[in-house]
Amino acid sequence: MPGRLVIYLGVFKTMNKFVVNLLDAEAADALRFGPKTANQAILAHGGLPTPGGFCLGADAYNYQLESLGLAESAEKAMSLPFLESRGYVADVRIGLFSEPIQQQIREELVTAYQALVDSFGGRIAVRSSSLMEDTEGSSFAGQFQTFLGIDTEEDFLTALRACWGALWSPRAMRYMDDKNIKATDTAMAVLVQPLVEAEVSGGGLSQTSNGGMSISAAWGFGESLAQGEVVPDRYDLSSEGEIVEVINGQEFEHSIHCHTHHGGISENNKKNKDKPSNEENLSQRQCLTMSQVNEIAAYMKKAEKIIGQAVEVEWAADVSGIKMLQARPLHVREVHIPDDIWNGKPSLRGHPGGIGWASGRACIVSCECEISRINPGDVLITKVAGPALVSVLPRVSGVIAELGGSTSHLASLGRERGIPMVLGIPDATQKISDGVMVAVDGVSGEVRWMPSNIS
Repeated sequence: MPGRLVIYLGVFKTMNKFVVNLLDAEAADALRFGPKTANQAILAHGGLPTPGGFCLGADAYNYQLESLGLAESAEKAMSLPFLESRGYVADVRIGLFSEPIQQQIREELVTAYQALVDSFGGRIAVRSSSLMEDTEGSSFAGQFQTFLGIDTEEDFLTALRACWGALWSPRAMRYMDDKNIKATDTAMAVLVQPLVEAEVSGGGLSQTSNGGMSISAAWGFGESLAQGEVVPDRYDLSSEGEIVEVINGQEFEHSIHCHTHHGGISENNKKNKDKPSNEENLSQRQCLTMSQVNEIAAYMKKAEKIIGQAVEVEWAADVSGIKMLQARPLHVREVHIPDDIWNGKPSLRGHPGGIGWASGRACIVSCECEISRINPGDVLITKVAGPALVSVLPRVSGVIAELGGSTSHLASLGRERGIPMVLGIPDATQKISDGVMVAVDGVSGEVRWMPSNIS
């Protein structure tokens, strides 16, 4: 393997226009490759274990946009009124996704892809890396694209074009509009890495509002955890790294849609591709050993020193060990002391979103068709804590969900906005009545509510 790695690195010495190896100093340039990729490179340069790989600069995105004659359409899409701009938005998105990649970019990409596959073998991951992603106040968590398990050159190039086009997706544009960001204010770089064939994956917070650390873990790849579709194991630690509490994740049948509109599809009736097929009852045992918890905690503290502040991380563990996949700046806020009126009221505990305290009227939403019921200041109570809910965050004072964990994408978006969340509370939509007053403590992970006869 070392000899093959030398060959892999050597290939990159001949190319420096668009594609850069993550181990090169250039890869740490956030203005060219985006903070996500730059932070991944900085972790690798600092000695932390990462998958390696290469990155395609945002200059390639701009070159493609200009070469396809889409720059003018992009400007019109951002300057015209909404109804007049939609056609130009579609032109840009469809053009980036469907048109051939310019020859100079394609040649570098294919050479880099082949070198990566020859050196490491196996499948790859292709990840969007916007120039404004993971910046203060704009994490873009879950708003772009990640493709796992790519194993052909054709699929690789298709995934890359999809990452470019994701900058112009309705979800991303709604997010940017809320942040007063235009798609033409930024550009899209792409991160390409060997796929970590994860047995376990998760996230972590190097600092929590109560002064400790927290690690979340779930079986298999991290997509279900990031999307808020599982309740992960949680490991709470002191600031010195001592394990304070371990809370096992839970698995239970749930429906992500209402029966009326979507047939009530049960997730347990689908094959769970994230779980190793040769294990039984994995949900009954913890995902991590204590030594692995300590190892991840040490990596978080080292990442904190490298980045220069508290961090939120993503990681994955395969047969060879733990790999760090991402580290974004984490802005920790002070603990809020709840009002005495909530003492002694019924309560439930789940995974804290890591920030704030709030109260409001409970609004139970079991399907997207019910989102219009949410009024300003309500506390949203739902099943799946997915990043698609970002559009309703400006309206709510807090969020409670039956699934999800402290390091899911929605929790990251909540911390970004200062919205307290408690995730991973089974049957919350049944135990708390719609319309009652409810309080959310995003630091302790507790929710309390007023019984309906006194609300």
